[in-house]
Amino acid sequence: MSKFIIQVNTSAYSTSSSYRAYRCTQAVLAAGHEVIHVFFYQDGVLNSNQLNSPANDEFDLNAAWQALAQEYAIPLVNCASAALRRGVQSETEAKENGYDNWNMQPPFTMAGLGELVTGLDAADRLLSF
Repeated sequence: MSKFIIQVNTSAYSTSSSYRAYRCTQAVLAAGHEVIHVFFYQDGVLNSNQLNSPANDEFDLNAAWQALAQEYAIPLVNCASAALRRGVQSETEAKENGYDNWNMQPPFTMAGLGELVTGLDAADRLLSF
């Protein structure tokens, strides 16, 4: 059994990369491997925006990530710097920055690149999309 980190670098609906990352994560788990965490970097942090509103006949990637995280207890980690640059705020960051509202959807969390680097010490593979 291998340990994986999945890195998502693109937004939910700009390309198919985020969807492929999701499907790959499903396949890794179905094969009996472990996913240490899914790390959202660059435009990938936009996957956590609770204001994403796909049409009723479109796949809801935000909800899919949430369901997968809950089913397998996988941390969904946003790069804090990338998220803040793109207007994605957790409740904590919003309050620290003087905003009344936030748009990061739980169970996504914020962390720095150190979280990715630390995870790499424990991982056998990094898959980047």
